[in-house]
Amino acid sequence: MPAKPRQRPESDYDVRRFSVGREMSRNALRQLLTEEAERGGWELHRLRRYRDGSREVWVRRRIIRVRPTLDLGGYLD
Repeated sequence: MPAKPRQRPESDYDVRRFSVGREMSRNALRQLLTEEAERGGWELHRLRRYRDGSREVWVRRRIIRVRPTLDLGGYLD
């Protein structure tokens, strides 16, 4: 049985969720998401469209945690 690829937990991502009304066109939403991706490093995580035409959008970006590489042996404590 092949091993499943290891997935990072959701906590390694900063997630934003917002609602878009039915009056916003598909091109306007695409432009909005493109600007968010280019400016803030966001990527589309999920898009849900409802029967009334409204949409819910989840965008996410990876949280980069910096780990110290130098062991100071308690020097800063």
